[in-house]
Amino acid sequence: MQRRNFLIGLGAALAAAPQALWALTENSASRLINALVTDINSVIASGKNETAMFREFERIFQRYGDTSAIAAYALGVDGRRATRAQKKAFSKAFQGYISRKYGKRFREFIGGKLEVTGVRKVKKWYEVSTIAHLRGQSPFEVTFLVSDRSGKELFFNMFIEGVNLLLTERTEIGAILDSKKGDIDALIAELKRLS
Repeated sequence: MQRRNFLIGLGAALAAAPQALWALTENSASRLINALVTDINSVIASGKNETAMFREFERIFQRYGDTSAIAAYALGVDGRRATRAQKKAFSKAFQGYISRKYGKRFREFIGGKLEVTGVRKVKKWYEVSTIAHLRGQSPFEVTFLVSDRSGKELFFNMFIEGVNLLLTERTEIGAILDSKKGDIDALIAELKRLS
């Protein structure tokens, strides 16, 4: 009986304080990006056709990326006037669009690999540095920012050779939205077309 009460109490304590027990650490941030890099390298080495590779990159983006936060940031202040249904549709369309866009970039890595080289804490997140080794090119840095703000350890931003994914996508989404005269549904349709 005492053992049962202890286990019930322990279970309640774990449920009540998951952040304190499983808070993001340098090791867990590194493990996340190592797993991400392993999956990316596996797709790169798979020899699959482009369409299949893009599907795999979208799956990877869903699994390791804070897709909701990235999509919300990309939509910016225009998200305030979007309906819940539009936000959901935008997030889904954006996910396909960004997976294809960055999947094309990762496809350039065929015959190469990504390697984790360092981790450092920055405010409430971790910056995980990797080096991309491509055939016939000088190595370059790909950096991931990892947070557990959503309740899970996920990357929420990425820099390829210093180019900031969040800022780049906010600018590009804003330009597409401007070209659609602020019509969020037209933006969603365009992202589906692009993805």
